[in-house]
Amino acid sequence: MSRLHVNHNDIVRFADERINLPKDKADEYRAQARRVREKLEGYLAEHPDFNLKKILMSGSLAKGTALRSLNDIDMGCYISGADAPHNIRQLLDYLAERLRKAFPNFSPDQVQPQTYSVTVSFRGSGLDVDVVPILYDGDPNWYGNLVSQEDGSFLKTSIPRHLEFASKRKRQQVKHFAQVVRLVKYWARLMKQERDGFRFKSFMIEMILAKLCDDGLDLSDYPEALQHFFTYIARTNLRERIVFSDYYPTSSVKASSDIVQIIDPVNAENNVARLYTRQNADAIVEAALDAGDAIDAALAAPTKQLTVAYWQKVFGPSFQV
Repeated sequence: MSRLHVNHNDIVRFADERINLPKDKADEYRAQARRVREKLEGYLAEHPDFNLKKILMSGSLAKGTALRSLNDIDMGCYISGADAPHNIRQLLDYLAERLRKAFPNFSPDQVQPQTYSVTVSFRGSGLDVDVVPILYDGDPNWYGNLVSQEDGSFLKTSIPRHLEFASKRKRQQVKHFAQVVRLVKYWARLMKQERDGFRFKSFMIEMILAKLCDDGLDLSDYPEALQHFFTYIARTNLRERIVFSDYYPTSSVKASSDIVQIIDPVNAENNVARLYTRQNADAIVEAALDAGDAIDAALAAPTKQLTVAYWQKVFGPSFQV
């Protein structure tokens, strides 16, 4: 691969300038999430009969894969007790009411139920914290039934195990796993803006890269790592089942007719891509083929201007060297 005009360090610089959430912002947002948690924990200490048992940060900020464009923080709130409703709307109202009690200084409009979560709004930073209820019955590994953001169904999950899964891959390839996740997420975000109906959720991207990481792919060279990611999608047509054995035997995953099968690493019964149609999958494959071709052309381009133009097909016009 020719690196005369654009190399690994150029991708690193672009990521630092355009893609990554700056450390001071990440620290500020984590501190804000921590204040929410500490406020709730203080209330719980004074009210042991309160049915909100734990609140944990989840999502990209917790995993270190957040983009610069981050505008909300995801948190899961574990709720137990016989009086906790199992109707989604009633559960969200129940959670909102109790969060208002835990944060008495907040005005009512700062704690608002949404479709599948309760949003806590901070007026100072303008950042929202989306709190998703998880019905909890005392499991020691913090498994509970989460309200799915996709369709509102209840979904078995464990936030600590999801974070542990991501941390394991980050430890295997320090800095590089999280950075390549962010690079691909940025590309996918650009595709959503450019291509009608394109969808490729971040968790699927993370799982594909975790699979490549587990298979031995060295992610330390970013042009090569990106090319491997796009090549994998093109080679498999996104039809190869992805499953992990961290928390259950792979043999426990049942046969399925789902078009795309990326199995939740903490729940063998949850295909995180179950709602993706053949058209959705084919659109991802087509975009990956185009991105892979652009990187191939960039690495063979004779001039800097042409090389940058090909990389812009992957990262948009803001990519400059």
